[in-house]
Amino acid sequence: RQSHFGQRQVLFPFLLPLFCGGLSEQIRYSIPEEMAKGSVVGNLAKDLGLHVEDLLNRNLRISAEKQYFTINTENGNIFVSERIDRESLCLQNPQCIVPLEIVAENPLNVFHVLVRVEDINDNTPYFPQNSIVLQINEFAMLGTRFGMESAIDADVGPNSLQSYQLSHNEHFSLLVKDKTAGKNAPELILEKPLDREHQSSHLLVLTAMDGGDPVQSGTIQIKIEVTDANDNAPVFSQDVYKVSLPENLPSGTSVLKVTAIDQDEGINAEITYSFKTLRDIGNMFILDHQSGEIKSKGPIDFEISRSYTINIEAKDGGGMATECKIIVEILDENDNAPEVIFTSVSSSITEDTEHGMVIALFKTHDKDSGENGEVTCLIKEKVPFKIESSANNYYKLVTDGALDREKTSSYNVTITATDRGKPPLSSSSSITLHITDVNDNAPVFQQASYVVHVAENNPPGASIAQVSASDPDLGPNGRVSYSIVASDLEPRALASYVSVSAQSGVVFAQRAFDHEQLRAFELTLQARDQGSPALSANVSLRVLVGDRNDNAPRVLYPALGPDGSALFDTVPRAAQPGYLVTKVVAVDADSGHNAWLSYHVLQVRTARALGDRDAARQRLLVAVRDGGQPPLSATATLLLVFADSLQEALPDVSERQAPADPQAELQFYLVVALALISVLLLLAVILAVALRLGRSSSSTTWGCLRPGLCVKSGPVVPPNCSEGTLPYAYNLCIASDSQKARLNFRTMTKEMGPPQDLSNEASLEISVTEENNKLSTNSDASVRVSFNKQSSSTYTQNLLFCDKWVL
Repeated sequence: RQSHFGQRQVLFPFLLPLFCGGLSEQIRYSIPEEMAKGSVVGNLAKDLGLHVEDLLNRNLRISAEKQYFTINTENGNIFVSERIDRESLCLQNPQCIVPLEIVAENPLNVFHVLVRVEDINDNTPYFPQNSIVLQINEFAMLGTRFGMESAIDADVGPNSLQSYQLSHNEHFSLLVKDKTAGKNAPELILEKPLDREHQSSHLLVLTAMDGGDPVQSGTIQIKIEVTDANDNAPVFSQDVYKVSLPENLPSGTSVLKVTAIDQDEGINAEITYSFKTLRDIGNMFILDHQSGEIKSKGPIDFEISRSYTINIEAKDGGGMATECKIIVEILDENDNAPEVIFTSVSSSITEDTEHGMVIALFKTHDKDSGENGEVTCLIKEKVPFKIESSANNYYKLVTDGALDREKTSSYNVTITATDRGKPPLSSSSSITLHITDVNDNAPVFQQASYVVHVAENNPPGASIAQVSASDPDLGPNGRVSYSIVASDLEPRALASYVSVSAQSGVVFAQRAFDHEQLRAFELTLQARDQGSPALSANVSLRVLVGDRNDNAPRVLYPALGPDGSALFDTVPRAAQPGYLVTKVVAVDADSGHNAWLSYHVLQVRTARALGDRDAARQRLLVAVRDGGQPPLSATATLLLVFADSLQEALPDVSERQAPADPQAELQFYLVVALALISVLLLLAVILAVALRLGRSSSSTTWGCLRPGLCVKSGPVVPPNCSEGTLPYAYNLCIASDSQKARLNFRTMTKEMGPPQDLSNEASLEISVTEENNKLSTNSDASVRVSFNKQSSSTYTQNLLFCDKWVL
């Protein structure tokens, strides 16, 4: 038990089990009122089973409307921080309980503590008035009772008002009876008749005593004035009146009218009414002394007092009085909206928080009672949170859906509390919840793939492309760096070709590209964030190396000799206009327009018949130009020797370097002219003989002797086989058989063997026009060669028929 000296003693701590996260541990303490500040109530850490070293980390604190108590986070003691007056805190309620909500974090939890405040005898009984005057008729009958006002003691229990004591006298005695619940009303009883003539007044002292230790008391003086006879006291129509009033009545509203009747006449029958209970009644109600009507005066609030007990005295003109009791019950109205009070809110909410995670704790409070005080809470917004009910009007705000900071970085949650009154009242309270980022998004490139065109001969170190990836995360989770993770280039050569800036994604060329060596290559770039763990994405970058006109055309045919001089082509002296002399073949290592070649002289043909005075040797210069911008060109020198046979042309060829002698040249022409005349004469004879014999012999016998049946072979074939010219040289023989001549490839040059996909021997057919069973001389035949292997190529070559075999 708690002694009145203010020393602390805990009556009983006990724990209640935790039901499904709803009920928390509940502890009870008992302390006396008026304890000194700093007095210890109990060790909460020990009673809750908490470790002292965890108190600071768990941020243990008290959530209450008025901070009467404080927790010492170093030792877990609860101590008094404010003066506690039980009478002002709980009025006349015998049970004075102060509920405390102890909030702990990490994890969030609520512990309910009930502190019972015990009464001490700190209030002295007192009477509302210092003295009272009673007028009693001298003819008052023995045993007549005269009611007195009860003394008031704010204490409760044994410390409250317990008894009365009347000073010694011979006329009156004291009777105490229950007048209201928990209170004693004293009455004076006339024990001996009064004699106004003998003694017109009497002075009594009434003492009220409580049951404290030591006993405290209060006194009132009672002056008895003996009046003349009035043998009938007023009588109320009811001893007890009961009335119910709704709260918040306007001032001046009639509450009740009491009525008392006196059988006397005259002044002894004139009744006046007055309040006998003055405590707070005069501030709440107004009494009409003549009519007995009671009206409201001030605002009547159910939350302040739920009922009032009023004592009304009716006194006649002779001084005789009687009392009645009025019990006024206040009816509750739904005039108080519920309140939402947040006790704890989580400081960090990550977007990967699991469902059902407690985000905040809050409680509701409604001053009304019954259905008017029953509260329900809801969230009107569409948010991934929900409310779960806890104990003692406590609620939890928990997650109820997936959180994505990239879609919604914060939520403004409004909790609306509504009571069940008619009409219902509601109030709202809002909190803002900020979502913390986690690395849950990989970088995303702006394009599915990249293709970049780079012209060759680019400057080393120049930027050729830029890739860009975005990451919606924040901070390091959204900071992207770039790198090359794969390529179709050799790993050793990759670093010498390209590099990428890790910060900007700019791709740099480390060297000048050559279209003729590398036309395209592909890179795999990776964008990687700096989260933990890091997330990445890959994208392909294809680099196409464009061509520039950086290669001049190269003449393949006619080729230069071993000593660097141009080779020659022979032209028969009897060549007619339009005769095919030779062809010029050139290639360009570039591509596209840069490799489109144009020839100033593509084919060289005789424009007229060769005369005797024309030079036997002709020197022509052919220009080849590509289609680039600016164009590049090359030249080829053609040396033509006019001769009817190879042996005739050889002296000219061997002497072509000697300086020309006009006289020697004239002599040469004369000799040639004589030789030609002789040859023509011989040919005329042979022709006549041949015509005569032609009728008796087949054309096959003479086929090989006819002029033009052997193919003229040109100069040496160029050795560069990859430039698009025929890569092999063959020895040819043609045998004419009526309409067709069959051409067999006998051998090939030793230096250049055939590829494996070609046969060692190929054949072609030549269609030769024959008029009158004769081959026309100096005619061209188109020859198509088809090789017998798959993927074979077809070549077309113009053959010039001559009058002798040429190996």
